[in-house]
Amino acid sequence: MPPPAPVGASADQASPALDIPPLPALDDDAARSEARHLLQAMQREVPHFQVASPEDAARWIMLAHAQLARANITIDRAQVLMVVDRNPRVQRVCFVLALPDNEEWLVLGGTRVSTGQAGRKYYYLTPTGVFINSPDRLGYRAEGTRNEHGIRGLGARGMRVWDMGWQWAVKGWRSDREQGQIRLEIHATDPDFLEARLGRPASEGCVRIPAALNRFMDRHGLLDAQYEQAASYDGRFRALLPHDRTPSPIAGDAMVVVDSSPGEGMT
Repeated sequence: MPPPAPVGASADQASPALDIPPLPALDDDAARSEARHLLQAMQREVPHFQVASPEDAARWIMLAHAQLARANITIDRAQVLMVVDRNPRVQRVCFVLALPDNEEWLVLGGTRVSTGQAGRKYYYLTPTGVFINSPDRLGYRAEGTRNEHGIRGLGARGMRVWDMGWQWAVKGWRSDREQGQIRLEIHATDPDFLEARLGRPASEGCVRIPAALNRFMDRHGLLDAQYEQAASYDGRFRALLPHDRTPSPIAGDAMVVVDSSPGEGMT
């Protein structure tokens, strides 16, 4: 049954059905080729980017698999996952090409990040889990404003902020692990004072990334698979996404946060 026409309009004037483009779907060989292309570009454009050793690659894949299984999420198309290890001794992001019906995933590599800091009041531990960049929420761009200490908390003006929604997180200042809700975001940090400190827990619960990685993810749409669909029918998403972007056909929509700390169950 077609949807009812708007009040005051005839059925002939009803809005046509949306023609939403499908998500890109590459076969394994084409997806691996695109992943190698992205890796080469990351190595050129993202300072301190490191390719994972075979041992580390296996660990990242194991952690990602376990967290996806726990969230009951099935990979149904070749796509890049943004995997973040909040272990205080790790504090890194690693991009992983996940393939449907294939256990031989490809690890691209990654760089330093900062997640939630323990022991500081009103600072939360970044929650573990699988978080989707859904068009139910519209991200935004940093204005580059400084706080009372002269710090640009979201980075320089124009940096992308990915809004992953309200999430439950442990209050890092409490020993009883009481939880509260935070707005989980992925964003850059002050390029003059804080970016050099990435690689240690420091945020209020969000995931801080380098500015160069922020620009790379933004330009190649690495978490924007669903946003690209939304841009086909919603001008707000077209306005947010870069006009000169070149979205990757293996772009995904998921940030997977894990914790490889002893006692955390590798989750």
